[in-house]
Amino acid sequence: MNAAELPILSIMLAVPMLGAIACLFVRDELARVVALGATLLNLVLGIWLWASYDPAGAQWQFVESAQLFGPIGWKLGIDGISLLLIMLSVFLMPICIGASWRSITERVGLYMASFLLMETLMIGVFAAQDLLLFYIMFEAGLIPMYLIIGIWGGKDRIYASYKFFLYTLLGSVFMLLAMLWMIQQAGTADIPTLLNHDFPAEAQTILWLAFFASFAVKMPMWPVHTWLPDAHVQAPTAGSVILAGVLLKMGGYGFLRFSLPMFPEASAQFIWLIFGLSMVAVVYTSLVALVQDDMKKLIAYSSVAHMAIVTVGLFTFNQQGIEGAIIVMLSHGLVSGALFLCVGVIYDRLHTREISRYGGLSINMPKYALFFMLFTMASVGLPGTSGFVGEFLSLAGAYKVSTWATLIATTGIILGAGYMLYLYRRIAFGEQVNADAAAMPDLDKRELWLLAPIAAAVLWMGVYPESFLAPIRRDVATIVDRIERAAPAGDSKLKENDKTTAKYRVHAHGGEHQKKAEGAAH
Repeated sequence: MNAAELPILSIMLAVPMLGAIACLFVRDELARVVALGATLLNLVLGIWLWASYDPAGAQWQFVESAQLFGPIGWKLGIDGISLLLIMLSVFLMPICIGASWRSITERVGLYMASFLLMETLMIGVFAAQDLLLFYIMFEAGLIPMYLIIGIWGGKDRIYASYKFFLYTLLGSVFMLLAMLWMIQQAGTADIPTLLNHDFPAEAQTILWLAFFASFAVKMPMWPVHTWLPDAHVQAPTAGSVILAGVLLKMGGYGFLRFSLPMFPEASAQFIWLIFGLSMVAVVYTSLVALVQDDMKKLIAYSSVAHMAIVTVGLFTFNQQGIEGAIIVMLSHGLVSGALFLCVGVIYDRLHTREISRYGGLSINMPKYALFFMLFTMASVGLPGTSGFVGEFLSLAGAYKVSTWATLIATTGIILGAGYMLYLYRRIAFGEQVNADAAAMPDLDKRELWLLAPIAAAVLWMGVYPESFLAPIRRDVATIVDRIERAAPAGDSKLKENDKTTAKYRVHAHGGEHQKKAEGAAH
């Protein structure tokens, strides 16, 4: 049976929602089981969705449509880009539930319900095909994360939760106004229709800035990144995993789904802004990460640097750069989530995130040190891991547009190696100066089950990235077809359409890309 024969996306939205409701009315022990069962069921449905997806088929698959009320329609559907981000969401969520199994002891039902509600809203963001439905899902995701940080966070959790909520909400007010104008101007809220609608060039500038105000905060981009370290430090381990793993990717998805294809001329007009902010972010946040004493804060700043490479790749206006940016998003979702899990493992034992309190853990925790090393190397971008593939493609695409931006963005990899290897050396190697750290036991079976699947995914993506590139290739080509008319002239001597590269170009949905490639080849 094919998943297309069922309203699979609606089912994947309903499963965690029903689980969330159930968690509110059962005792703590059962709430954990219900949450884990619901997330594992959604993971199975996600795998079925991926297996049923046809990369050579229609651009939008598993489409569902029903009118709700007023201008809002229940319109769902996915392309390859949405598919991979949904898979990332359903893959990380059972791991988050497992990571909270012992550490969360108060209001367990509400905690599990918050995570399940967040899973529903994350899938809704990536599957929504109605502009207002997307906005509702996008903004409603703030609520469960606000609760998770504000109730189960650290000592400064109230400050961090308010800062997170206000930053992300205020940025989105302008986006809502822009959406309402777009619906009025285009006469529809249907996203696939709007993707091919040509908005007036003078309006594109205002619309692009309105969307940028929301997505830049969500990524986050420098200088509106300051909410992220506070949120990560105060959030419980699983909250940090899902925040870094999926919620930050909504900003990149927004640029990819709205800013680039709907406002191509404005995107080209503001490429200097994107590249400028990204170059500052890569260098500045990497240097800040180097001097951190708190493990969580260090990884939080590294997230800003990695997402800056994503924004550079997204705005290269070419196939390589955009594909690379998507792979970096997926890789960062896995690797940063795993690094926060690694921090959580030793925090549960010693109840401190101070790097100086540890040292020599490879002696008494060899399994932990092995996993931590793998994720450190993936964060650095070691060939054979997921980090290398995306960064290489992003920077290769960026080189065609700006050699200077590529040069400075590449320093992020060097600085990244500096702060991550320095962190690993202080945690895993050196003398065991603290007796309490030296007495910590190695990973138990539960922790192994949490880290092993992410390790396998990181290596799979690094060794055989085609599994992840194949579903998105034609969708990226469609975006490139849409935006290349506005592509700025690069300062390198590489040309996208010359005879040496034409035969390697990808065929977009509808075949326009193929005709252009053949024309260039002849």
